[in-house]
Amino acid sequence: MSLPTCFVPADAPALPLHLVDAARFPAWKAAQPTAVQAWIDAHGFRGDALTQLVIPGADGAPAAAVAGIGDPQDPASLGHLPSMLPPITFHIADNSPVAVSSDRALLGWGLGAYKFARYLKSVKPTAKLAVDAASQPEALALLAASILTRDLVNTPTEHMGPDELEAAVNALASSHGAGFRSVRGPELLAQNFPAIHAVGRASHRAPRLIELTHGDAALPHLVIVGKGVCFDTGGLDVKPPDGMRNMKKDMGGAAHAIALARLVLERALPVRLTLLVPAVENALGPDAYRPGEVIATRAGLSVEIDNTDAEGRIILCDALTYAAEQSPALVMDFATLTGAARIALGPDLPALFCNRDDLAAAYLDAGAEQRDPLWRMPLWRPYHSYLKSGIADMANSGASRMAGCVTAALYLERFIPDAQPWTHVDVYAWNDADRPGKPAGGEAQGLRAAWCFLKRRFAP
Repeated sequence: MSLPTCFVPADAPALPLHLVDAARFPAWKAAQPTAVQAWIDAHGFRGDALTQLVIPGADGAPAAAVAGIGDPQDPASLGHLPSMLPPITFHIADNSPVAVSSDRALLGWGLGAYKFARYLKSVKPTAKLAVDAASQPEALALLAASILTRDLVNTPTEHMGPDELEAAVNALASSHGAGFRSVRGPELLAQNFPAIHAVGRASHRAPRLIELTHGDAALPHLVIVGKGVCFDTGGLDVKPPDGMRNMKKDMGGAAHAIALARLVLERALPVRLTLLVPAVENALGPDAYRPGEVIATRAGLSVEIDNTDAEGRIILCDALTYAAEQSPALVMDFATLTGAARIALGPDLPALFCNRDDLAAAYLDAGAEQRDPLWRMPLWRPYHSYLKSGIADMANSGASRMAGCVTAALYLERFIPDAQPWTHVDVYAWNDADRPGKPAGGEAQGLRAAWCFLKRRFAP
């Protein structure tokens, strides 16, 4: 794996970067030369989190830097440094008052240095960090997976439609000797994926189910599913402009699923892997599916379309049915499914739904350990009443705006057998504004948690 440009080898010339916090800063400052103490005082630096100061040498050139760190276990604590320090090379000083593991430092620095530059003529250079890449393969893999998620989500639909999403999965399969297939257009009907076809049939870009398979049949079977709505107009229940503006990100679930599958393959997790991405564009057109229609699903359940903007659950239900038919050890799905999850939990907390308490607890513990949190929401089955239909087995939505993310998860659960372990993450996949380590745009949320959870479950 190539080293990102924000890093240099550990033996490269580099200035010391001292990591402090507000509590330990006074003692560190007192141990510095008088001139350095005077410089610090002149700049009012106090060691607060997300602050930094370059310290000059006798010639006036930078000789070192000091940075205030919050939670040393949170990679975002270092996220401000690549852009706020001058574009020169640093190494973390061995005697720093605050100890940050090399893996967390690499992740934080890499996430903070990220810039989606595909369409930019030039990019402002960032500070570089000297790292021992050979001893940190997993941290580099996590960083690469996070960057992949961001890049996929940030790419406009013009260049990230169903074809391009398919190409990304195909490239992943090719690089790891995995099986690959794509069921497209009318073939979806022939192979019994009618719900995926219904949502995507109006677009000039054919809907499809993308599948990657890898691993020995004797290993535990893991199926990862990601919602791949490459653009969501809302369909005939068209979104208003402010709701449609960022809908290139509606394939954020697929981006997370692809990135997690990449981690499984690169880190050789001992599982048999299946990755499923139903990829569509929810477009307006003469063949768009309509409110009030009744569509078929792979599971045999009929669904009345209450709202064409509740399309993600429709494509996922065929993929989840297909996943459960294989009786895997675990099905995990990721989807930018509901605005209601954001209303409930805000932009930073993905909503976790799970039909096993032990799995949910393990997933949440992994998120806490990785400082990549999720929040469990209930599969409150009395709310099935919100999905009643008078003419079909169920509706995809309903008149009530209550418990929107819960009813969406309940819809999906109808396609998961009781005996099938399953997790569903309703994720925003986006930063609305620049923050340290979290630039505006596409974001990997809960990805490190998911990987840690899988490692503990399948490679303890």
